[in-house]
Amino acid sequence: MAENTAQNQEEVKTSKFGLQEQHTVEGVEYTFQFPGVKSTIELLDRSRNGFNNVVDSAYYTEIMEHVIVSPRTNWEYWDKHDGLREVMHLADNFLGRQL
Repeated sequence: MAENTAQNQEEVKTSKFGLQEQHTVEGVEYTFQFPGVKSTIELLDRSRNGFNNVVDSAYYTEIMEHVIVSPRTNWEYWDKHDGLREVMHLADNFLGRQL
């Protein structure tokens, strides 16, 4: 009887919004934060060209603005730090696992 009761109860899901993950690249710890499902889809939409291809410069800008919360990064930051592609790959993977 207890098994049927447990099966009938809905599993309580928690929001992924604000979920964080840390990765260290080239000695710097980066913190990624999930901006939410709709915001992630919108940032992907803003990163595509007229042929529906993702434009790296636009996508990376979106990641820097909406996903990497620490340290704050921009294009000038990457002129002085190594690991751009690795950090962006990790951030992209992080977003994809939340969708």
